Amino acid sequence: MTSATHVDSYYASSANPAPEHPRVQGTVECDVCVIGAGLTGTSAALELAGRGYDTVMLEAHRVGWGASGRSGGQTIFGYACEQAKIRKMVGKEDDRRLWDMSVEAMMLLKDRIAKYEIDCDYKPGHMHAAIKPRQHRELLEWQREMEDDYGYSSLRMVDRDELASLMATGRYMSGLLDEASGHLHPLNYTLGLNAAAREAGAKVHENSPVLALEEIGEHILVKTPEGEVRCRFVLLCGNAYLGDLSEPIRTKVMPVGTYIVATERLDEELATSLIRNDMAVADINFVLDYFRLSADRRMLFGGRVSYSTIPPPSLSHSIRARMTKVYPQLKDMRIEYAWGGNVAITMNRAPHFGRLSDKVFYAQGFSGHGMVLTGFAGKLLAEAVAGSAERLDVFSRIPHHPFPGGRLFRTPALVLAMAYYRIRDLL
Repeated sequence: MTSATHVDSYYASSANPAPEHPRVQGTVECDVCVIGAGLTGTSAALELAGRGYDTVMLEAHRVGWGASGRSGGQTIFGYACEQAKIRKMVGKEDDRRLWDMSVEAMMLLKDRIAKYEIDCDYKPGHMHAAIKPRQHRELLEWQREMEDDYGYSSLRMVDRDELASLMATGRYMSGLLDEASGHLHPLNYTLGLNAAAREAGAKVHENSPVLALEEIGEHILVKTPEGEVRCRFVLLCGNAYLGDLSEPIRTKVMPVGTYIVATERLDEELATSLIRNDMAVADINFVLDYFRLSADRRMLFGGRVSYSTIPPPSLSHSIRARMTKVYPQLKDMRIEYAWGGNVAITMNRAPHFGRLSDKVFYAQGFSGHGMVLTGFAGKLLAEAVAGSAERLDVFSRIPHHPFPGGRLFRTPALVLAMAYYRIRDLL
Protein backbone atom coordinates (compact mmCIF):
# COMPACT_ATOMS: atom_id res chain seq x y z
CA MET A 1 0.00 0.00 0.00
CA THR A 2 1.38 3.42 -0.93
CA SER A 3 1.04 6.76 0.79
CA ALA A 4 0.47 10.12 -0.88
CA THR A 5 1.97 11.93 2.11
CA HIS A 6 4.91 11.66 4.46
CA VAL A 7 4.40 10.28 7.96
CA ASP A 8 3.22 12.81 10.51
CA SER A 9 6.48 14.11 11.97
CA TYR A 10 8.17 17.36 12.89
CA TYR A 11 10.20 17.04 9.71
CA ALA A 12 7.13 16.71 7.50
CA SER A 13 5.49 19.69 9.21
CA SER A 14 8.56 21.85 8.59
CA ALA A 15 9.49 20.52 5.15
CA ASN A 16 10.40 22.86 2.34
CA PRO A 17 7.95 22.94 -0.58
CA ALA A 18 8.42 20.04 -3.01
CA PRO A 19 6.45 18.98 -6.09
CA GLU A 20 4.47 15.77 -6.37
CA HIS A 21 5.54 13.41 -9.14
CA PRO A 22 3.31 11.21 -11.32
CA ARG A 23 2.91 7.47 -11.07
CA VAL A 24 4.45 5.24 -13.71
CA GLN A 25 1.83 4.58 -16.34
CA GLY A 26 2.48 2.52 -19.45
CA THR A 27 6.05 1.79 -20.50
CA VAL A 28 8.93 4.08 -19.59
CA GLU A 29 12.35 3.54 -21.15
CA CYS A 30 15.67 4.65 -19.66
CA ASP A 31 19.27 3.62 -19.09
CA VAL A 32 19.07 3.17 -15.31
CA CYS A 33 16.12 2.56 -13.01
CA VAL A 34 16.73 3.49 -9.39
CA ILE A 35 14.36 1.84 -6.92
CA GLY A 36 13.91 4.12 -3.91
CA ALA A 37 14.03 7.93 -3.86
CA GLY A 38 15.69 8.36 -0.49
CA LEU A 39 19.25 9.54 -0.09
CA THR A 40 20.97 6.51 -1.63
CA GLY A 41 18.76 6.47 -4.71
CA THR A 42 18.72 10.23 -5.10
CA SER A 43 22.51 10.44 -4.78
CA ALA A 44 22.93 7.74 -7.43
CA ALA A 45 20.47 9.49 -9.76
CA LEU A 46 22.27 12.81 -9.31
CA GLU A 47 25.61 11.25 -10.25
CA LEU A 48 24.21 9.25 -13.15
CA ALA A 49 22.26 12.13 -14.65
CA GLY A 50 25.40 14.25 -14.40
CA ARG A 51 27.24 11.59 -16.41
CA GLY A 52 24.59 11.67 -19.13
CA TYR A 53 22.62 8.53 -18.22
CA ASP A 54 18.87 8.65 -18.74
CA THR A 55 17.83 7.90 -15.15
CA VAL A 56 14.44 7.19 -13.59
CA MET A 57 13.74 6.97 -9.85
CA LEU A 58 10.79 4.90 -8.63
CA GLU A 59 9.44 5.65 -5.17
CA ALA A 60 6.67 3.61 -3.56
CA HIS A 61 5.50 6.62 -1.53
CA ARG A 62 6.99 10.15 -1.60
CA VAL A 63 10.58 11.33 -2.03
CA GLY A 64 12.25 10.92 1.37
CA TRP A 65 9.34 8.94 2.82
CA GLY A 66 11.56 6.37 4.56
CA ALA A 67 14.51 6.74 6.92
CA SER A 68 16.06 9.49 4.78
CA GLY A 69 13.26 11.81 5.82
CA ARG A 70 12.58 10.60 9.36
CA SER A 71 15.92 9.94 11.04
CA GLY A 72 17.60 11.67 13.96
CA GLY A 73 19.53 13.76 11.44
CA GLN A 74 22.99 13.18 12.94
CA THR A 75 25.82 13.30 10.41
CA ILE A 76 28.48 11.17 12.08
CA PHE A 77 31.90 9.92 10.99
CA GLY A 78 32.68 6.26 10.40
CA TYR A 79 30.43 3.21 10.42
CA ALA A 80 27.91 1.65 12.79
CA CYS A 81 30.35 -1.10 13.74
CA GLU A 82 33.79 -0.54 15.24
CA GLN A 83 36.60 0.10 12.77
CA ALA A 84 38.64 -2.62 14.48
CA LYS A 85 35.87 -5.08 13.62
CA ILE A 86 36.03 -4.08 9.96
CA ARG A 87 39.81 -4.53 10.04
CA LYS A 88 39.41 -8.10 11.27
CA MET A 89 36.89 -8.85 8.51
CA VAL A 90 38.71 -7.39 5.50
CA GLY A 91 42.35 -6.86 6.47
CA LYS A 92 44.44 -3.75 7.02
CA GLU A 93 44.53 -2.40 3.45
CA ASP A 94 40.80 -2.59 2.73
CA ASP A 95 40.05 -1.35 6.23
CA ARG A 96 42.06 1.80 5.52
CA ARG A 97 40.31 2.24 2.16
CA LEU A 98 36.94 1.94 3.87
CA TRP A 99 37.92 4.47 6.53
CA ASP A 100 39.16 6.95 3.93
CA MET A 101 35.88 6.59 2.02
CA SER A 102 33.90 7.31 5.19
CA VAL A 103 35.81 10.58 5.56
CA GLU A 104 35.18 11.35 1.89
CA ALA A 105 31.49 10.66 2.49
CA MET A 106 31.36 13.38 5.15
CA MET A 107 33.06 15.84 2.80
CA LEU A 108 30.64 14.90 0.02
CA LEU A 109 27.62 15.70 2.18
CA LYS A 110 28.98 19.14 3.11
CA ASP A 111 30.06 19.88 -0.44
CA ARG A 112 26.61 19.04 -1.79
CA ILE A 113 24.85 21.22 0.77
CA ALA A 114 27.05 24.12 -0.33
CA LYS A 115 27.04 23.41 -4.07
CA TYR A 116 23.28 22.99 -4.38
CA GLU A 117 22.45 25.55 -1.69
CA ILE A 118 20.32 23.04 0.22
CA ASP A 119 18.34 24.66 3.02
CA CYS A 120 18.54 21.93 5.68
CA ASP A 121 19.64 23.66 8.93
CA TYR A 122 23.08 22.03 8.95
CA LYS A 123 25.01 22.61 12.19
CA PRO A 124 28.49 21.30 13.04
CA GLY A 125 29.24 19.37 16.21
CA HIS A 126 28.35 15.94 17.56
CA MET A 127 29.25 14.38 20.90
CA HIS A 128 29.24 10.75 22.03
CA ALA A 129 28.57 10.82 25.78
CA ALA A 130 29.64 8.43 28.55
CA ILE A 131 27.27 7.61 31.41
CA LYS A 132 29.61 5.40 33.45
CA PRO A 133 33.38 4.87 33.95
CA ARG A 134 33.50 1.87 31.61
CA GLN A 135 32.11 4.02 28.81
CA HIS A 136 34.54 6.85 29.60
CA ARG A 137 37.41 4.37 29.11
CA GLU A 138 35.83 3.21 25.84
CA LEU A 139 35.73 6.79 24.55
CA LEU A 140 39.39 7.34 25.46
CA GLU A 141 40.39 4.18 23.61
CA TRP A 142 38.22 5.14 20.63
CA GLN A 143 39.92 8.55 20.42
CA ARG A 144 43.37 6.92 20.61
CA GLU A 145 42.48 4.44 17.87
CA MET A 146 41.11 7.11 15.55
CA GLU A 147 44.16 9.35 16.01
CA ASP A 148 46.93 6.73 16.02
CA ASP A 149 45.58 4.23 13.48
CA TYR A 150 43.65 6.48 11.10
CA GLY A 151 45.00 9.99 11.59
CA TYR A 152 41.57 11.36 12.47
CA SER A 153 42.41 14.30 14.70
CA SER A 154 39.13 16.20 15.04
CA LEU A 155 38.02 14.31 18.17
CA ARG A 156 38.35 15.97 21.57
CA MET A 157 37.59 14.57 25.02
CA VAL A 158 35.33 16.74 27.15
CA ASP A 159 35.54 16.21 30.91
CA ARG A 160 32.73 16.57 33.43
CA ASP A 161 33.44 20.24 34.20
CA GLU A 162 33.50 21.33 30.57
CA LEU A 163 30.46 19.19 29.88
CA ALA A 164 28.58 21.11 32.56
CA SER A 165 29.39 24.32 30.71
CA LEU A 166 27.99 22.90 27.46
CA MET A 167 24.89 21.04 28.67
CA ALA A 168 22.43 21.58 31.53
CA THR A 169 22.41 17.94 32.62
CA GLY A 170 24.22 15.78 35.14
CA ARG A 171 23.54 12.58 33.20
CA TYR A 172 27.00 12.25 31.62
CA MET A 173 30.51 12.08 33.04
CA SER A 174 32.43 12.83 29.83
CA GLY A 175 32.07 13.07 26.10
CA LEU A 176 33.94 12.73 22.82
CA LEU A 177 33.27 15.81 20.72
CA ASP A 178 33.71 15.86 16.94
CA GLU A 179 33.35 19.23 15.23
CA ALA A 180 33.54 17.56 11.80
CA SER A 181 30.32 15.66 12.46
CA GLY A 182 27.03 17.49 12.91
CA HIS A 183 23.27 17.42 12.37
CA LEU A 184 20.64 18.60 9.90
CA HIS A 185 16.97 18.43 8.88
CA PRO A 186 17.00 15.07 7.07
CA LEU A 187 13.85 15.48 5.00
CA ASN A 188 14.85 18.92 3.74
CA TYR A 189 18.31 17.61 2.88
CA THR A 190 16.77 14.73 0.94
CA LEU A 191 14.30 17.00 -0.86
CA GLY A 192 17.08 19.44 -1.74
CA LEU A 193 19.33 16.72 -3.11
CA ASN A 194 16.43 15.27 -5.07
CA ALA A 195 15.77 18.67 -6.62
CA ALA A 196 19.41 18.78 -7.69
CA ALA A 197 19.08 15.33 -9.29
CA ARG A 198 16.00 16.43 -11.21
CA GLU A 199 17.76 19.60 -12.32
CA ALA A 200 20.56 17.37 -13.67
CA GLY A 201 17.97 15.46 -15.72
CA ALA A 202 16.80 12.56 -13.54
CA LYS A 203 13.07 11.78 -13.50
CA VAL A 204 10.98 10.75 -10.48
CA HIS A 205 7.80 8.69 -10.24
CA GLU A 206 6.17 8.61 -6.80
CA ASN A 207 3.48 6.22 -5.55
CA SER A 208 4.99 3.63 -7.87
CA PRO A 209 5.90 0.53 -5.84
CA VAL A 210 7.95 -2.08 -7.65
CA LEU A 211 6.24 -5.47 -7.86
CA ALA A 212 8.84 -7.51 -9.75
CA LEU A 213 11.99 -7.46 -11.83
CA GLU A 214 12.27 -9.48 -15.04
CA GLU A 215 15.36 -9.80 -17.20
CA ILE A 216 14.59 -9.98 -20.93
CA GLY A 217 17.71 -10.21 -23.07
CA GLU A 218 19.85 -7.13 -22.54
CA HIS A 219 17.13 -5.30 -20.65
CA ILE A 220 15.32 -5.48 -17.33
CA LEU A 221 11.61 -4.85 -16.91
CA VAL A 222 10.74 -3.16 -13.62
CA LYS A 223 7.03 -3.73 -13.07
CA THR A 224 4.72 -1.41 -11.14
CA PRO A 225 0.92 -1.55 -10.61
CA GLU A 226 0.15 0.70 -13.58
CA GLY A 227 3.14 0.28 -15.84
CA GLU A 228 6.75 -0.77 -16.24
CA VAL A 229 10.22 0.66 -16.74
CA ARG A 230 12.46 -0.89 -19.41
CA CYS A 231 16.13 -0.28 -18.62
CA ARG A 232 19.70 -1.58 -18.87
CA PHE A 233 20.61 -1.27 -15.18
CA VAL A 234 18.74 -1.42 -11.88
CA LEU A 235 19.87 0.01 -8.55
CA LEU A 236 18.19 -1.37 -5.42
CA CYS A 237 18.10 1.50 -2.93
CA GLY A 238 15.05 0.67 -0.80
CA ASN A 239 17.05 -0.44 2.25
CA ALA A 240 14.62 -1.29 5.12
CA TYR A 241 11.65 -0.80 2.81
CA LEU A 242 12.80 -2.93 -0.13
CA GLY A 243 10.62 -5.81 1.05
CA ASP A 244 10.80 -9.15 -0.76
CA LEU A 245 11.94 -7.78 -4.10
CA SER A 246 15.29 -9.55 -3.86
CA GLU A 247 15.56 -12.65 -1.69
CA PRO A 248 19.40 -12.89 -1.81
CA ILE A 249 19.85 -9.51 -0.14
CA ARG A 250 16.62 -9.47 1.91
CA THR A 251 18.00 -12.13 4.26
CA LYS A 252 21.13 -10.07 5.02
CA VAL A 253 19.26 -7.22 6.69
CA MET A 254 16.61 -6.86 9.37
CA PRO A 255 14.25 -3.88 9.58
CA VAL A 256 14.31 -2.36 13.06
CA GLY A 257 11.99 0.37 14.30
CA THR A 258 13.41 3.49 15.92
CA TYR A 259 11.48 6.44 17.37
CA ILE A 260 11.72 10.19 17.98
CA VAL A 261 9.69 12.92 19.66
CA ALA A 262 9.72 16.69 19.23
CA THR A 263 8.69 19.01 22.05
CA GLU A 264 6.85 22.25 21.70
CA ARG A 265 9.05 25.24 20.89
CA LEU A 266 11.21 26.20 23.87
CA ASP A 267 11.97 29.74 24.91
CA GLU A 268 15.41 30.89 23.82
CA GLU A 269 16.98 30.98 27.28
CA LEU A 270 15.91 27.42 28.12
CA ALA A 271 16.88 26.02 24.72
CA THR A 272 20.30 27.66 24.80
CA SER A 273 20.99 26.32 28.30
CA LEU A 274 20.22 22.73 27.28
CA ILE A 275 22.90 22.54 24.58
CA ARG A 276 24.91 25.74 24.52
CA ASN A 277 26.98 24.96 21.41
CA ASP A 278 24.01 23.52 19.44
CA MET A 279 25.70 20.14 18.91
CA ALA A 280 23.95 16.81 18.57
CA VAL A 281 24.45 14.28 21.37
CA ALA A 282 24.21 10.50 21.65
CA ASP A 283 25.14 8.23 24.52
CA ILE A 284 27.02 5.01 23.78
CA ASN A 285 24.60 2.50 25.22
CA PHE A 286 23.65 -0.27 22.80
CA VAL A 287 20.05 0.95 22.98
CA LEU A 288 21.01 4.58 22.93
CA ASP A 289 19.44 7.98 23.44
CA TYR A 290 20.20 10.68 20.89
CA PHE A 291 19.04 14.26 20.85
CA ARG A 292 19.56 17.79 19.53
CA LEU A 293 17.77 21.09 19.14
CA SER A 294 15.83 21.91 15.99
CA ALA A 295 16.30 25.20 14.16
CA ASP A 296 13.11 26.52 15.81
CA ARG A 297 14.28 25.49 19.32
CA ARG A 298 12.46 22.21 19.90
CA MET A 299 14.12 19.31 21.65
CA LEU A 300 14.28 16.37 19.22
CA PHE A 301 14.85 13.27 21.34
CA GLY A 302 15.21 9.73 19.98
CA GLY A 303 15.35 6.40 21.73
CA ARG A 304 13.67 3.01 21.98
CA VAL A 305 13.93 0.32 19.32
CA SER A 306 11.48 -2.30 18.16
CA TYR A 307 12.85 -5.44 16.58
CA SER A 308 9.35 -6.39 15.48
CA THR A 309 9.01 -2.92 13.83
CA ILE A 310 5.71 -2.54 15.73
CA PRO A 311 5.73 0.86 17.48
CA PRO A 312 5.74 0.53 21.27
CA PRO A 313 2.57 1.58 23.10
CA SER A 314 2.50 5.06 24.65
CA LEU A 315 5.42 6.17 22.52
CA SER A 316 5.36 9.79 23.69
CA HIS A 317 5.20 8.72 27.34
CA SER A 318 8.09 6.23 27.10
CA ILE A 319 10.44 8.59 25.27
CA ARG A 320 9.47 11.47 27.56
CA ALA A 321 10.66 9.29 30.47
CA ARG A 322 14.02 8.83 28.75
CA MET A 323 14.25 12.52 27.88
CA THR A 324 13.57 13.70 31.44
CA LYS A 325 16.35 11.45 32.76
CA VAL A 326 18.66 13.70 30.76
CA TYR A 327 16.74 16.95 31.15
CA PRO A 328 14.33 16.97 34.14
CA GLN A 329 13.62 20.62 33.30
CA LEU A 330 11.60 19.43 30.27
CA LYS A 331 9.11 17.40 32.31
CA ASP A 332 6.28 19.89 31.73
CA MET A 333 7.02 20.54 28.08
CA ARG A 334 4.38 19.34 25.65
CA ILE A 335 5.28 16.64 23.11
CA GLU A 336 3.91 17.90 19.80
CA TYR A 337 5.20 15.17 17.48
CA ALA A 338 6.05 11.49 17.94
CA TRP A 339 7.01 9.26 15.03
CA GLY A 340 9.11 6.33 14.03
CA GLY A 341 10.51 4.46 11.08
CA ASN A 342 12.59 1.48 10.12
CA VAL A 343 16.31 1.23 9.58
CA ALA A 344 17.98 -1.85 8.11
CA ILE A 345 20.65 -3.48 10.27
CA THR A 346 23.09 -6.21 9.28
CA MET A 347 24.36 -8.98 11.53
CA ASN A 348 27.78 -7.34 11.86
CA ARG A 349 26.44 -3.74 11.63
CA ALA A 350 28.72 -3.07 8.65
CA PRO A 351 27.15 -1.72 5.43
CA HIS A 352 26.09 -4.21 2.77
CA PHE A 353 26.88 -3.01 -0.77
CA GLY A 354 27.42 -5.04 -3.91
CA ARG A 355 25.95 -6.50 -7.08
CA LEU A 356 23.49 -9.25 -7.93
CA SER A 357 24.63 -9.31 -11.57
CA ASP A 358 26.42 -7.05 -14.02
CA LYS A 359 23.11 -5.16 -14.37
CA VAL A 360 21.79 -5.01 -10.80
CA PHE A 361 23.56 -3.26 -7.92
CA TYR A 362 22.47 -2.54 -4.36
CA ALA A 363 23.36 -0.65 -1.18
CA GLN A 364 21.68 -1.34 2.15
CA GLY A 365 22.27 -2.14 5.82
CA PHE A 366 23.50 1.24 7.08
CA SER A 367 22.50 0.06 10.56
CA GLY A 368 21.35 3.44 11.84
CA HIS A 369 24.48 5.23 10.61
CA GLY A 370 23.31 6.23 7.17
CA MET A 371 22.82 9.98 7.07
CA VAL A 372 26.34 10.46 5.70
CA LEU A 373 27.04 7.08 4.13
CA THR A 374 23.89 6.86 2.01
CA GLY A 375 24.99 9.76 -0.17
CA PHE A 376 28.37 8.16 -0.75
CA ALA A 377 26.75 4.77 -1.43
CA GLY A 378 24.75 6.33 -4.25
CA LYS A 379 27.92 7.73 -5.74
CA LEU A 380 29.57 4.28 -5.63
CA LEU A 381 26.58 2.69 -7.36
CA ALA A 382 26.76 5.30 -10.10
CA GLU A 383 30.48 4.62 -10.53
CA ALA A 384 29.75 0.91 -10.90
CA VAL A 385 27.12 1.50 -13.59
CA ALA A 386 29.64 3.66 -15.44
CA GLY A 387 32.13 0.78 -15.42
CA SER A 388 34.33 1.65 -12.45
CA ALA A 389 33.34 -0.66 -9.60
CA GLU A 390 36.66 -0.88 -7.76
CA ARG A 391 35.47 1.15 -4.77
CA LEU A 392 32.12 -0.63 -4.57
CA ASP A 393 34.01 -3.93 -4.63
CA VAL A 394 35.94 -2.95 -1.49
CA PHE A 395 32.60 -2.79 0.35
CA SER A 396 31.45 -6.04 -1.26
CA ARG A 397 34.41 -7.83 0.35
CA ILE A 398 32.91 -7.27 3.81
CA PRO A 399 31.43 -10.70 4.70
CA HIS A 400 27.72 -10.76 5.48
CA HIS A 401 25.58 -13.60 6.79
CA PRO A 402 21.81 -14.03 6.85
CA PHE A 403 20.00 -13.50 10.12
CA PRO A 404 19.37 -16.90 11.73
CA GLY A 405 15.90 -18.35 12.11
CA GLY A 406 14.61 -17.95 8.58
CA ARG A 407 11.59 -15.84 7.70
CA LEU A 408 9.51 -17.10 10.63
CA PHE A 409 11.94 -17.13 13.56
CA ARG A 410 14.62 -14.54 12.83
CA THR A 411 12.83 -11.73 14.69
CA PRO A 412 12.43 -13.73 17.95
CA ALA A 413 16.06 -14.85 17.63
CA LEU A 414 17.21 -11.24 17.30
CA VAL A 415 15.11 -10.13 20.28
CA LEU A 416 16.76 -12.80 22.45
CA ALA A 417 20.23 -11.85 21.23
CA MET A 418 19.65 -8.15 21.92
CA ALA A 419 18.53 -8.88 25.48
CA TYR A 420 22.20 -9.42 26.36
CA TYR A 421 23.13 -5.93 25.19
CA ARG A 422 20.19 -4.33 27.00
CA ILE A 423 21.41 -5.92 30.21
CA ARG A 424 24.97 -4.76 29.50
CA ASP A 425 23.73 -1.15 29.18
CA LEU A 426 22.57 -1.37 32.80
CA LEU A 427 25.92 -2.57 34.15
